[in-house]
Amino acid sequence: MKVRHSDRNAEKVQLQMTPMIDIVFQLLVFFIMTFKIVSPEGDFNIRMPIGAPSEGLPDDELQIPPIKVRLTATGTGHLAEIRMGEKPLGRNFKALNQEVRQIVGGGAGPSIQDAAEVEIDADYGLQFEYVMNAITAVSGHVEGDRVVSLVEKIKFAPPRAGP
Repeated sequence: MKVRHSDRNAEKVQLQMTPMIDIVFQLLVFFIMTFKIVSPEGDFNIRMPIGAPSEGLPDDELQIPPIKVRLTATGTGHLAEIRMGEKPLGRNFKALNQEVRQIVGGGAGPSIQDAAEVEIDADYGLQFEYVMNAITAVSGHVEGDRVVSLVEKIKFAPPRAGP
């Protein structure tokens, strides 16, 4: 069976490109004008303890020992205590932030902020939110509408079992 169709009755369909281009440019201008640049959140310079290759010999200038933060967990995974070095801070992350501010400075003398490093030693069963609160407390704070950075180098001690 042969199907015949004639070209005489076929209508030619033409696409109007000008309105489509106008819409594309309007959308482009809209997205460019409404785009708001925000500072990145949660961007931490963290070195994990297992499997990290050594980077070579460290520089001897401005070598300070890492600030040790110990997070102990209860049997249910909640935070039991925060210790900074040998100083107990209870369960207060604001106190941890204040202690780091005192060490890192911001005074009249030279700042050790670039060379400062925090080592977080958390119990294995500690809930993740407490570790993130500790990272937030040592990495900076907000003053008004700007973020003040304290310590950018954060590393983790090898995991240990809880109490």
